[in-house]
Amino acid sequence: MKTFLNILYWFLIVFALIQFIPINRTNKPVDSKVDFVNVYQTPAKIEKLLKIACYDCHSNETVYPKYAYVAPISWSIKNHINKGKGYLNFSEWGTFNRDLKKSMLDKTVNSLQVYSMPMPGYIAQHPEANLSKAERILLTKYFEDIVKTGNY
Repeated sequence: MKTFLNILYWFLIVFALIQFIPINRTNKPVDSKVDFVNVYQTPAKIEKLLKIACYDCHSNETVYPKYAYVAPISWSIKNHINKGKGYLNFSEWGTFNRDLKKSMLDKTVNSLQVYSMPMPGYIAQHPEANLSKAERILLTKYFEDIVKTGNY
């Protein structure tokens, strides 16, 4: 029993100490001229879906939930957000070159079709981001239409 209490004691100390390791949760400023929804004058329904299901991880408009302030959960969340912005950042859309935009659109369509985005872990904490089949089809068609027009 003494060993268990000793382990618990040190675990709690380490847990308390890691809370002081800072995580940068500051979003970069959003330039509306290069933001995806403004570049394409996205219809309100599509914009709403993007804001609910995509923008937290794929834009500079991330809203961190309360549990994102507790280490080590905060580290994991920040890592996922950094990766998400690395793959696609809607807030910086207008700064990307043509080939990168096409690649991002193609990958986004694929992710929607195979249900890999939004991530299941994100949906568990944000049920409003769970896109229905019809919403996935709507977004997929929107992105495919952009690719077909060549206006990306």
